[in-house]
Amino acid sequence: MPIETGESTGNPWTVLTSTTKYENAWMEVVEHKVLTPKGSPGIYGVVHPRSLATGVVPVHADGTVTLVGQYRFPLKQYSWEIPEGGGRKGVDPQESAARELREETGLTARRWMPLMTLHLSNCITDEVAHTFVAWDMEQGESAPDETEVLAVRRVPFAEVIDMVLAGAITDAMAVASLLKLRVLAAEGALPEDLAGILRA
Repeated sequence: MPIETGESTGNPWTVLTSTTKYENAWMEVVEHKVLTPKGSPGIYGVVHPRSLATGVVPVHADGTVTLVGQYRFPLKQYSWEIPEGGGRKGVDPQESAARELREETGLTARRWMPLMTLHLSNCITDEVAHTFVAWDMEQGESAPDETEVLAVRRVPFAEVIDMVLAGAITDAMAVASLLKLRVLAAEGALPEDLAGILRA
């Protein structure tokens, strides 16, 4: 239910001109000359990714979750995350998430459920993420991209939640998806076979 604030929900910005300042195969950066909501002249830069972000929480029959670790260049630090990556716009996000899961971990899943749609860092980018939970797993061979040096580990679901709460997992898609899965489990809102795995 929306929160009533008495404020207008319309667009208070006036765009005067828009110019592409940088682009590559993965993104476009556009600078807008604007009038701010108070009417002052200004600029607003927006990053437009060329793909959708996707992520998946892979749950195994023993109640463990597969996490992927990698060094994140923009942050200059190592990050533990759920399997995630980009998918072409216009392609079913679950199909893209399944491809990323297979490439990064070698896993394929027979059961899938959407978890959430997120807007990531929405003050500077219009990037959209779609995340899922997957279970009923089969292990195969991974095939990571040439840009990826990945570590893969299986961690009990309760310990993964502890990692989130302790700040050991900070990736936005991972944090939001894992905590939503925990809430759904607590509320009895998951399919019974998945709920049984997470209760074990």
